[in-house]
Amino acid sequence: MPYPLDATAVRSWCGLALEALGRERERIDAINVYPVADGDTGTNLYLTVESAARAVEAAFDGHASAGASLRLSDAIGAMAHGALIGARGNSGTIVAQLLRGMTEVLAAADGAADGATAGAADALRRALRRAAASAYEAVAHPVEGTVLTVAAAAADAAERAGHETGDAAEVARAAHDGARTALQATPGQLAVLGRAGVVDAGGCGLVALLGALADALSGEVSLTPVAVRADAPLPEAAGCEVAGRVAADGCAPDGAGPAFEVIYLLEAGDAAVARLRNRLDGLGDSLVVVGGDGLWNVHVHVDDAGAAVEAGIEAGRPYRIRITHFGGATRTEEPAMAARAVVAVVPGDGLAGLCAEAGATAVSVRPGEPPASGELVQAIRQAHAREVMLLPNDPELRHTAAAAAEQARTEGVRVALIPTRSAVQGLAALAVHEPGRSFDEDVVAMTSAAGATRYAELAVAERQSWTMAGVCQAGDVLGLIDGDVAVIGSDLTGTAMTVLDRMLSAGGEMVTLVLGAKAPESLAERLERHVRERHLAVDTVVYDGGQYAAPLLIGVE
Repeated sequence: MPYPLDATAVRSWCGLALEALGRERERIDAINVYPVADGDTGTNLYLTVESAARAVEAAFDGHASAGASLRLSDAIGAMAHGALIGARGNSGTIVAQLLRGMTEVLAAADGAADGATAGAADALRRALRRAAASAYEAVAHPVEGTVLTVAAAAADAAERAGHETGDAAEVARAAHDGARTALQATPGQLAVLGRAGVVDAGGCGLVALLGALADALSGEVSLTPVAVRADAPLPEAAGCEVAGRVAADGCAPDGAGPAFEVIYLLEAGDAAVARLRNRLDGLGDSLVVVGGDGLWNVHVHVDDAGAAVEAGIEAGRPYRIRITHFGGATRTEEPAMAARAVVAVVPGDGLAGLCAEAGATAVSVRPGEPPASGELVQAIRQAHAREVMLLPNDPELRHTAAAAAEQARTEGVRVALIPTRSAVQGLAALAVHEPGRSFDEDVVAMTSAAGATRYAELAVAERQSWTMAGVCQAGDVLGLIDGDVAVIGSDLTGTAMTVLDRMLSAGGEMVTLVLGAKAPESLAERLERHVRERHLAVDTVVYDGGQYAAPLLIGVE
């Protein structure tokens, strides 16, 4: 019996899609030859959908705690937003836009679509059509024989199905079948695929995604692998053999292409984004800009990565900036493995810069958008080292970081999870990191440095609440020491001084102040003077962290 098209179906879709892409990830990576033969399309799609699934789970948890049920529009909106903020690579960005297009229709038809009715089937047909159209709109120069073609074919097939039965599951299954047929035709539409003898990698991922949707609505789970060759379905081993030939041929379209892939989230208005599209289009290729309502995901391949980022700064506020060097004509060669590296999760661009200067790979996050385990695994891979020190810098990320470390170990990387609970503990651990000593000695030194650093942060209360220090009101400044509210004050500077005095009453040699994006200009100077006058022989160092969650982070060693 088919299941209704509702919030629960969206949740099931996310779970099944993640399973499907997990199974297909390596095979999709292996056939990735367009637009760049960099072998990461399957991984990028998996990380994109993982971010979408986490957003849906968070939406369900939030409604459950409030005693409310989640509507279809809320669930599909969360899925689209999660995909947008977590989109990776060209194909992941396009999939995020496909989901946004579906959201536009399903949210508008919430009452009619939320159920197993003819209205649901009609809404799904229109949603798939809008998804395909919005994806074409997001790509600066659409190319046939890609995921765009597969999306359009899925929409065409969906429009021909389910009219008599009013069955959304039948529409989804038809879309999946139409996508599979279109996928097999892609080598004849795009020369680089034909030369390599493979289908389009992004389209392959979309077929898996649509198959998961059909399974979620029908209740029938299909584990049939997607065919990766143009002529016939092949077992998994054959897909790997094809991958070897593709890597050797170096099948990249039109020569070597641009040297860098630049991706960032951007807060900007529609007019500014329109100007940004024109500017980036002149800088490189593979331009995809998706999103709306003030939040966008920008993807482009360029030779001048700095110019692409500067264009984003002129348009609005870019963040989560990721720059990948393809390596020109040698982009398929493996870079030399480093002996040891550090991967650190940080809450601001300034802290990310500090980590980068120290030689670490930084994973920059924003409030309410914690990284998924797959994102941390990807950062470990990008560090390209035999040994990695992982700094989660947040107690809430302990399990996520542990899962990432375990996954990386199965791939042959020796990973140590350093138990850092705050960014200031991470800075302390990074300061004593020494790649030249033994792995175990480095783990002990970094763990000891983190453990010897007490941490605090200042926050502004959003509502009346009970705390360890008493009742706070909305707008009060809270001083949290080692994770617990210890001080409630009325102004930022005074509360920070009280927190410092409490922390230094037990002794200390070094105070680290990490200023947030909204910290007052005079804050650092006043706190430095306070420490100098009240606590003799204590040094102070100040960093511009740029974090938004807390106006001030404090560390005492």
